[in-house]
Amino acid sequence: MSELDHQRAAPTIRDEDGALMPDFVARVEAAVAARDSARLRELAGDLHETDLGDLVEALDHDSRPKLVELMGEDFDFAALTEVPDAVREDILEELPTETVAEGVRDLESDDAVVILEDLDRKEQDEILGALSPTESVALRRSLDYPEGSAGRLMQTTLVAAPPLWTAGQTLDHLREGEQEDLPDSFFEVFVVDPGHRLLGNVFLDALARAPRTATLEKLMDPERRRVAVTDDEEEVARLFERYNLVSAPVVDEADRLVGVITIDDIVDVIQEAADEDIKALGGVRPGEELSDPVFSIARGRAVWLFVNLATAFAASFVLGLFQAQLQQMVALAILAPIVASQGGNAATQTMTVAVRALATKELSRANALWIVGRELAVGAINGAAFGLLTGVVAAAWFGVYALGAVIGLAMLTNLVAAAFGGILVPLALDRMKIDPAVSSGAFVTTVTDVVGYFSFLSFATLYFGLK
Repeated sequence: MSELDHQRAAPTIRDEDGALMPDFVARVEAAVAARDSARLRELAGDLHETDLGDLVEALDHDSRPKLVELMGEDFDFAALTEVPDAVREDILEELPTETVAEGVRDLESDDAVVILEDLDRKEQDEILGALSPTESVALRRSLDYPEGSAGRLMQTTLVAAPPLWTAGQTLDHLREGEQEDLPDSFFEVFVVDPGHRLLGNVFLDALARAPRTATLEKLMDPERRRVAVTDDEEEVARLFERYNLVSAPVVDEADRLVGVITIDDIVDVIQEAADEDIKALGGVRPGEELSDPVFSIARGRAVWLFVNLATAFAASFVLGLFQAQLQQMVALAILAPIVASQGGNAATQTMTVAVRALATKELSRANALWIVGRELAVGAINGAAFGLLTGVVAAAWFGVYALGAVIGLAMLTNLVAAAFGGILVPLALDRMKIDPAVSSGAFVTTVTDVVGYFSFLSFATLYFGLK
């Protein structure tokens, strides 16, 4: 069935907001409870793998593996690559080895690796042992590559041909060859020598337009961008983004063609990296999912809550140094948190930009000094503007014009400090090989709290002669 026919045949299962309709999920739950395989195939047999994955996630814990078993060969195991890791692991633990092996057999190698890599070595061996030797060797090779590498991301089913083949021969091979040996979708034919070393590629549109007698050697692009099998997947994603690639060949250390990475895999990498960065900035474990157990989530978040508690004590210590002054002038206790809070917000803005720029390699040693200068200028401008605004409000509120000048100066000082901390802390952590997304927030907040309280109370102490 073509993708267009598939879309026409697919039932309406989502509401206008894109969420699965509760009544549809309830019908599936009822069919699972009744062990009605025919009804399940009718409801979910034609679903796209993404819709099927969302359905699996929407079911209760016990119904998920039952759905897979009841649907049998009509269950698309690619759907398990669309669910959170914890959900997938729970399902795989409940399924017989034969069921998983049968489901993996029909998948592209990259999807099969996503499912197998969550299992322990013994379970992997059992499933691979149930596959054909060719399939088993290819998957085992992919699993032996480092996690997060191009070797784990690639699919090993591709189209390769020798350079002396003509366009006509190649097209005939694609039409008449064994279809199970071809990937589900592909964009190019790779040209390889007898040692399977990559010589270049020919995109399908160029192949279709070429004279039937033209050789691949004449048609190929010998400068085809390629990635090494050990390259980090995020580096590969940046290569796709930089050069607008839709696919890229993967080669080993001898420049032999071993696989291909396509844009659909790269979209998943980009989304996962962005998701991890957002979570890390909030002090949340990158791997945390909505489906995780309560105590696992609490334990994962506790580490940075403890760090924040320790840094909060540092800010409170600064306030304790000015205890006598705060008792003499109550307005200081009321206004001090404003300075610290505004500095914290400004630092978070700078830190977010810096962390993202480091992740995308836009911020480097070459332009670090210029970026620091730019952020200081931004901090000074906003510090002066909001210092003036805060000073006017404070003077009108308490009827003490000098208090407005004091808090305005403190606001300027703290927003400049926020710019310093917001960019220098991530840069320093990155230089020390510590993930700045995970670690920056607590330290940057401490900088702005300490500087904010200390500068405001120090200026007030000096100006008003408090002791």
